[in-house]
Amino acid sequence: MAEITMPRLSDTMEEGTIASWLKQPGDEVKKGDVLAQIETDKATMDLTAFESGTLQEILAPEGSTVAIGKPVARLGSGAPSGKAASAPKPAEATAPPAAEETDSQQPKTKQQQENVAEAPEPTAEQPKEEAEETILPAPPVEPETDRAATNGKLRASPVARHLAAEHGIDITRIQGSGPQGRVIRADVEAALAAAPESAQPRAPQSAAPQSDDGDERVSLSQMRRTIARRMAESTRTVPHFFLTATVDAVELVKLRKQIVEQGVKVSFNDLVIKAVAAALRKMPEVNVSFAEDALIQHQHINIGIAVATERGLIVPVLRDADQKPLSAIAAEARDLAERANAGKLQPPDYSGGTFTVSNLGMFGIEQFNAVINTPEAAILAVGAIAREPAEHDGEVALRERMRLTLSVDHRALDGATGARYLQALKELLEKPLLLLV
Repeated sequence: MAEITMPRLSDTMEEGTIASWLKQPGDEVKKGDVLAQIETDKATMDLTAFESGTLQEILAPEGSTVAIGKPVARLGSGAPSGKAASAPKPAEATAPPAAEETDSQQPKTKQQQENVAEAPEPTAEQPKEEAEETILPAPPVEPETDRAATNGKLRASPVARHLAAEHGIDITRIQGSGPQGRVIRADVEAALAAAPESAQPRAPQSAAPQSDDGDERVSLSQMRRTIARRMAESTRTVPHFFLTATVDAVELVKLRKQIVEQGVKVSFNDLVIKAVAAALRKMPEVNVSFAEDALIQHQHINIGIAVATERGLIVPVLRDADQKPLSAIAAEARDLAERANAGKLQPPDYSGGTFTVSNLGMFGIEQFNAVINTPEAAILAVGAIAREPAEHDGEVALRERMRLTLSVDHRALDGATGARYLQALKELLEKPLLLLV
């Protein structure tokens, strides 16, 4: 009998959370079959079988968090016996229900035009979501209730359970319409539609019981825990310094308008990414990483694009950005943002970055200091383009202006080097036609 262990699915992954099991004890498994979906610090990914056999036992139920290399199931030949054939125990109430979780801006708007894209709610094929089953404790049987229960247990699909938890609905009081009275997603949605809005408290997923003051303790997702750890490590170990420059963006605004009028979808952030890459090509000494006793001089210019999702911040990487035309950068940036929000990025999509761009301009933020995405040596924070009085050709006039702040690892770069890079970037953005040649 072989043990199936939690795999390392990203370079920063230390543990994974079982979002859902797609196979159950007794199911035949072929090499390459998807056994489960695992929430990592980056995305929700598939756990595949490396050999064929019969799934004998599930050791890690849905919602449980398991360290890399630890067993999550057993695979063997023949039918499971005894304990192995029983359904897995449900996760604790405080375990993160990752199957429906996606990571930053919660309002579903299209404000995020540049590098921050809103996350659409994940979808699943109905047969798959309802085929999986979770057993929950059934409430005391009431005379008028005709709910189907088995051995005092109420049946519910994982998607139904997650949806009920998200809206603060007591799933044990919902009449199930699925096989053997199982509560399915449609049942929860019907209960939500039938209940008055005042009776639909929206409780955060994985929230612990409220305190007397009404406070709640919400468990962190894998991604949020990783963000917290990496940001703490960066601010604690990396000596940051910050350089700010103001760009006259009048010509940049004109150029983007002309490009969009030709039917090419290009954002201001795409123009910034192109300029950042071109400036790095001019100053390769900035395209480095600190490695304790050495500097790694990168031969490729791979720009990380900070994308805020409902599950947290992730930085997909646009490779060889200096060699690509603006239209290609725009198309790839959109694709990366969409897949980041859908939790469909693969490890190559978010690894290998050499410099990161973080843009909060779409929120009206004029200036901020970004935390370096280690081991990179710098990150650029991009503010909003705003009209403000400024001197031009000896006169004061209203001009479109944009502030850029470069966060630099002082171990890798000196202040003068960072200043020259920001100067080169400012020149490209103020004369953006240079980006098209």
